[in-house]
Amino acid sequence: MLWKRASTRTFIVLLHLLTYRAGAFASLSSRQASYRSRGPLVPSQSTQRGRVLTTTTESSGDVPRGGDLPRRIPDLPTLADYRKFALPCLALWIAGPLLSLVDTSFIGLSGSPDLSANNLAALGPATTFFDGATYLFAFLNVATTNLYASARSQSGPNSPEAESVVRTASRVAVNCGIGIMFFLLAFARPLLKLYMGDKAASTPGLLDAATDYVLIRALSMPTSLLLGVLQAALLGAKDSVTPLIAILYATVVNIFGDFILVNRLQMSLKGAAIATTLAQWASTAALIAPARRNLVKDHSLGLVRKPKPFPGGVTGRTFLAFAAPVLTLILGKLAAFGFMTNAAAGVPGQPTPLAAHQIILSLLFFCSPFLEVISQTAQTFLPSYLAPIFEHMDKLRKRNPDYKPEEDPAVEPWLNTSKLVATRLLGIGMVTAAVVASIVSLIPAFFGNLITSDLTVQQAVKPLAKYLWMGAFFWAPVAVCEGVLLARRELSFLASIYLVSTALLPPVLLRIKFRGGTVGQVWACFAIFQLFRAACFIGRIWGPGLVHRVLGRRQPLPATDRGS
Repeated sequence: MLWKRASTRTFIVLLHLLTYRAGAFASLSSRQASYRSRGPLVPSQSTQRGRVLTTTTESSGDVPRGGDLPRRIPDLPTLADYRKFALPCLALWIAGPLLSLVDTSFIGLSGSPDLSANNLAALGPATTFFDGATYLFAFLNVATTNLYASARSQSGPNSPEAESVVRTASRVAVNCGIGIMFFLLAFARPLLKLYMGDKAASTPGLLDAATDYVLIRALSMPTSLLLGVLQAALLGAKDSVTPLIAILYATVVNIFGDFILVNRLQMSLKGAAIATTLAQWASTAALIAPARRNLVKDHSLGLVRKPKPFPGGVTGRTFLAFAAPVLTLILGKLAAFGFMTNAAAGVPGQPTPLAAHQIILSLLFFCSPFLEVISQTAQTFLPSYLAPIFEHMDKLRKRNPDYKPEEDPAVEPWLNTSKLVATRLLGIGMVTAAVVASIVSLIPAFFGNLITSDLTVQQAVKPLAKYLWMGAFFWAPVAVCEGVLLARRELSFLASIYLVSTALLPPVLLRIKFRGGTVGQVWACFAIFQLFRAACFIGRIWGPGLVHRVLGRRQPLPATDRGS
């Protein structure tokens, strides 16, 4: 039963690992984002409906400086551009869960059957607890990608503004990593005891093994968070090759480390923790040198000596002001899946309902990387169209308090182009979701024997296939729109929707639990939860423009959190 309990918790690890990669990983080869010509500064009647595209800059270059608009709107990304960006991103996403699978496999296959079961029982809560602590800081990665991509679009690559994002993010990440490291070293054991429950914690050796694992892994926290923000910055620079190479270093070190320490030296969980920590250090070391070379001109990340601030640079306060609302999104996601698991564990007929729930949950998490990469694509590509025009509007507001952006002929073409990019990404996401959801849903519907040998569980997952399809399909508009809204800096709106949806979902799930409902009802609630968020996000992005077009009015401007 301990092994089953560990398996239950281990499934949840996939959520933390997969979602954590969303703010940290992926992108194109290391080249500067090109601003290709779209024609003369005065567009034709057919392309811009007779509106003149003006600019506030006299420079002949395409890179904006000091808040001025570039002379031409960048070309729309092609499908090839998206593909070159998303495929390495997907590889980076999958790498994380594979590292955990390596640890689990070596632990499960080493030692006697009884020892292997006990070690797996300890590994489940230990990895879930540690990855949950790491995932809470994923907001650093999201903030880094958005702020760095925006700074590059406004001021150009290797500009002081862009470099300040890298240095600030690196310092904040290391400081947070040191803080959480000491916190875990001091309180890991009592927190693990509380997390595991008295019954599991009282099992001989279980709490000790889990605590040892977390204490060793805690030593990698500073480098782990630094690795995340450096990967996120390279993502903003459209460089996926360098992060992918760093992950390959980690994979090789982890496999050889597990083979030597776990398989040969029989060090069990301690060996797995040491191997994973060494892999984390190796990956960070492999990334620091190219990050310093490609992201900052003086090759200094500002970790030892804090650089002097300058006007327009991103400070720690500015960085955290952007990152804080993103934390609401992360907590909302964790709360939703946590309450779902709690409700599924409380319905009658256990352990079959919980087993069926965990199978569907794990399949859903398998689908998520294919959709979250499109969210990351939006966060990387959209700032090229949004950041210059927002900076342009801010600059003119300061010059003229009566300035009305909706009457500025330079604004609408940029916003229309950004919305076209967002629309194409939404279409790509919906098609991808339909294909992936349909394929994955076939497993519980017709091939349950591939994931469980229990005939009762096979029958229990069949009716859940339709809810798996809906949850995975609606994940696409949610993920894509999240990326668009993050790029538009609509953080307050995102946070409010997650607060509302997170407040509404748990009472319904608890009602299902206390009234003796079914796990199918739990997943039906999740499908509605996804649909609600998708409708809110789509309505926010495309709704106002559609309504004003029908009424013949001018399209309203996005209500961004410019103070962030």
